[in-house]
Amino acid sequence: MNPPQSITDDLKARYGEAVVAMQPTRDGIPTVWITRHDAHAVLKYLKTETDKPYPMLFDLSAIDERARTHRENQPQNDFSLVYHLLSLDHNQDVRIKVPLSGEYPSLPTITDLWPAADWYEREVWDMFGINFDGHPHLRRILMPPTWQGHPLRKEHPARATEMGPFSLPPERQEREEEALRFKPEEWDLQQRAKDTDLMYLNLGPQHPGTHGVFRILLKLDGEEIVDAVPEIGFHHRGAEKMSERQTWHTYIPYTDRIDYLGGVMNNLPYVLAVERLAGIEVPDRVKVIRVMMVELFRIASHLVWYGTFAQDVGMMSPVFFMFNDRERVFDIVMAITGGRMHPSWFRIGGVAHDLPEGWEKMTADFLHYMTGRMKAYDGMVMRNRMFKARTQGIGSYTLEEAVEWGVTGPGLRACGLAWDFRRQRPYSGYEQFEFEIPTASQGDCYDRAVVRVEEIRQSLRIIEQCRNNMPPGPYKANHHLAVPPLKEHTMHDIETLITHFLGVSWGPVIPPGEACVAIEATKGCNSYYLISDGGIHAYRTRIRTPSFAHLQMIPLISRGLMIPDLLAIIGSIDYVMADVDR
Repeated sequence: MNPPQSITDDLKARYGEAVVAMQPTRDGIPTVWITRHDAHAVLKYLKTETDKPYPMLFDLSAIDERARTHRENQPQNDFSLVYHLLSLDHNQDVRIKVPLSGEYPSLPTITDLWPAADWYEREVWDMFGINFDGHPHLRRILMPPTWQGHPLRKEHPARATEMGPFSLPPERQEREEEALRFKPEEWDLQQRAKDTDLMYLNLGPQHPGTHGVFRILLKLDGEEIVDAVPEIGFHHRGAEKMSERQTWHTYIPYTDRIDYLGGVMNNLPYVLAVERLAGIEVPDRVKVIRVMMVELFRIASHLVWYGTFAQDVGMMSPVFFMFNDRERVFDIVMAITGGRMHPSWFRIGGVAHDLPEGWEKMTADFLHYMTGRMKAYDGMVMRNRMFKARTQGIGSYTLEEAVEWGVTGPGLRACGLAWDFRRQRPYSGYEQFEFEIPTASQGDCYDRAVVRVEEIRQSLRIIEQCRNNMPPGPYKANHHLAVPPLKEHTMHDIETLITHFLGVSWGPVIPPGEACVAIEATKGCNSYYLISDGGIHAYRTRIRTPSFAHLQMIPLISRGLMIPDLLAIIGSIDYVMADVDR
């Protein structure tokens, strides 16, 4: 019997000269270069026509290649468009790259294949100036409407000191305010002659129910939502651009601020991707310490969601109890790392220092305490009749819709699919732990809550296993790209002293290559796609966040409902705007 044909061989046999190159990468994801004229047909084939389809558009990004030195096994193009597709059924990825030339290139949109491509293509145009022919609303999404230039192009300044001083004369202020004014006709939301009872309402950007600086333009018939237009970007801080100026080590604190409720959970995919590029294997103790810390932060993040979600639907007491319990998590985090919300404690090749004395008792006390609290919260919130009435049957979507829109994490599992990166693609030793993957069946606000509440219990279970089975050994890898030479050795020869000095000042020089690592973060899948050009900082950093994909679904799951239902939907999604806007 012949072995099954790989997707790269399949594409080569089917499309011939349209396949420009096959590119090996450090992450092992099949990477195929396709001409711009054939990209749409290839993507359609991969989604619907191949024997093992890739129905999820996991990510869509771009690369400015013009300043890149190491470009082996790839065309000599100006820009690259990168489509990352995912098959949940077969647990496989494929990366399609499209070479583009010219100052402002273009290619056809794929919004007719994936509705989720809408925001991704807008972001690529916003950041790189790449046009998508046929896109319904190709306009700024993260930058202000009046912004000049495209920030992720290499000629765009990376520091404020490289730009002129900011000023806002009255005439410019008027232009900025006018640019922010919502124009329904631009979104096909204009009233028809018979729509005399319709009105438009701004929900946000300053509204407690939007959980951050987030604006939703609502088209209403009375209080019924006819349509909605989410507007993001108010929290954009150029996180991906900043990676091009920071060294590999000094960028770690910036990752903490992406999902600012996730703490070291943000560090993990970044350091794992750098370690994949550098060929660093960390000790077992490092793996277990990392697992314990990210699960503590999963609990901390879920407690914030739990309390604020209950508050969104009219319950006042839970948020105070749950924020108090979150402080108990931070007591452990502070004892171990010295920080609280953003400890920036993970390092390339390990963690900042070893666990302190007494950490076992602190975690044991917390596990005992939190187990009882979860039972109390079940009665207070999950079995509360008012909570059920506000959330059951509201904001539901099917498993097919979840995959179509790129939903991951609890939102995906609430539709009945037990897909978790910790189980399907174990990292940091998760294959050694026993835990369940919570699921539900209705895909509504209540089921998303059911999944997250059970995840807290599973995190407690994982932390207990970490406490009981913490392996001995070092807390960092003995690798020249992870740690500098021992201090005592620097006193014997000048070369070792220079190596030590460069290691602690500039940081490591990571070999050229590409790697993408995804983890099961607090709100869904978080991945870092890193490109090294053989320097002390990243040539390109792409941060795929779950919240960006999830907010796109708001119009779909809110049409026909009431404004109070929308607030329940927003609360059930569990997002932070820094995770959306980066």
